[in-house]
Amino acid sequence: MPLDPAFAGRVYPPTAPYEVGREKIREFAAAVGAEHPVHHDPRAARALGHRDVMAPPTFLAALMQRASDPVVLDPELGLDYTRVVHRDQRFVFVRPVYAGDVLRMVMHIDAVKSLAGNDLLELRAETEDAAGGPVATVFMSLVSRAS
Repeated sequence: MPLDPAFAGRVYPPTAPYEVGREKIREFAAAVGAEHPVHHDPRAARALGHRDVMAPPTFLAALMQRASDPVVLDPELGLDYTRVVHRDQRFVFVRPVYAGDVLRMVMHIDAVKSLAGNDLLELRAETEDAAGGPVATVFMSLVSRAS
C-alpha cells in the first residue's frame, strides 16, 4: 500500500538530549577518515579558534538515524523498512558541532511522493543546542521500493 501524502507536514516530538562527547567525535572521525587534528586534539582545535574538538560535518548522520526512528517506525505511516533504501542526505550548518554540546532534533516529514512506482519520504531534522539555539538542519530522503 502506498504511503499517504497527507503525512507531509507532520512534526514529531524532540529527541532526548544527546551529549556530544570527545570520544564519540574521535571515533566517528577515525571511522570516516577525518584525520585533521581539530577532530581529535582539544589543544589543536583551540589553537584554530574552536572551543573544543569539532565533529566532522557528517557526524549528525548518526543522530539523524536515531531521530528518524519514530517516523520510520510510526505504525500509522505504514512504512515497510525492509524495502527502504537511503536516497540522499545533506547538512546545512548554523555553527559547528563541538564536544560538550547537548543536542536535540525535531523531525519533520516534508514530503511523501510517488517516484516511478516507489514511495519517496523526505525528512528534515532541525537540530538545536541545550539553550534552544539552532545548530544545523539535516535533510534525508528515503525510497520505499515498490513490491
